[in-house]
Amino acid sequence: MLRYLTSGESHGKSLISILDGIPANIELNIEEINYELEKRQGGYGRGGRMKIEKDKINILGGVRGKVTLGGPISIEIKNKDYENWVQYMNPMEDIDFETKKVDKVRPGHADLVGCLK
Repeated sequence: MLRYLTSGESHGKSLISILDGIPANIELNIEEINYELEKRQGGYGRGGRMKIEKDKINILGGVRGKVTLGGPISIEIKNKDYENWVQYMNPMEDIDFETKKVDKVRPGHADLVGCLK
């Protein structure tokens, strides 16, 4: 059974994902994975952030020599625009909660879920 966990926020430092249940000895092609991530960059109605960020994965563990080890695989996708959000998103410093407060939800965005939480 495949199980995955994600951690990170929309404007945070990075998105972390842990994939569990991937068998050992599967060869990974990082260029192919990054190509699939590229697909989310295009499309109708994409905003300026989509032009800024060119997502690339960084495999942190669970793979050696391009081959899966059979244990959980940890992946990071860094947010290249984080420097513009650090004063609002820094996990370990005092932050400005009011300036970027979401008071109107945007269609197709996680704002609604975030407001409801």
